[in-house]
Amino acid sequence: MDARDVRRLVERKWLVFALALVPALLIAVDAWRGHLSADPIKEVEHRTGDWTLRFLLLTLAISPLVGSSGWNWPRRARRMLGLFAFFYGVTHLTIYFGLDQGWIFGTIDLQDLKKDLFERKYIIAGMSALLLMLPLAVTSNDASVRRLGGDRWRLLHRLAYVSAALGVLHYYWLVKASHARPLTYAAIFALLMAWRAWHFARRRVPAVSAAPPAP
Repeated sequence: MDARDVRRLVERKWLVFALALVPALLIAVDAWRGHLSADPIKEVEHRTGDWTLRFLLLTLAISPLVGSSGWNWPRRARRMLGLFAFFYGVTHLTIYFGLDQGWIFGTIDLQDLKKDLFERKYIIAGMSALLLMLPLAVTSNDASVRRLGGDRWRLLHRLAYVSAALGVLHYYWLVKASHARPLTYAAIFALLMAWRAWHFARRRVPAVSAAPPAP
């Protein structure tokens, strides 16, 4: 399969949609077959959180891929990847409130919930990351681009950088044993942001060089 074949597949948005649903389907199959851990609620909660961060990083990886390869077609998948990051984030939060905290069963302890929301820093970071994703999901359409204007729309969607950083921090603070996986995500995020800084600096240098000398 060459680059043209991959481009044709990405342009078929239904296929990207189907592939992005695979993690959710695998979780559902594992739950149905009883292949989750001794604490299935926690496992599903953690797996949906993992996929939220993975889709966020995949979304941020589109620009470096386009800039490094010269291909423009990966941009077609970026919006859907971002929406699926929000989908898995909302699912993660729903499981936390509905199952982990017992809201669905009517056994929620408001004092424990208050303690979690205001005293545990990893929950504060995770909630903040998801809240920052909300305006991105709402404005992830062509009508919002026209209404806001391209420059303001792009400025708003830079919140994805902050959301991803908070997601990595949330994961790092959450883990109490090995930090290998959250540090791996942190390294990937750092590389993606370093590419953006390098790309911005490279674009600025010709602009400064081409400026006329001051009188």
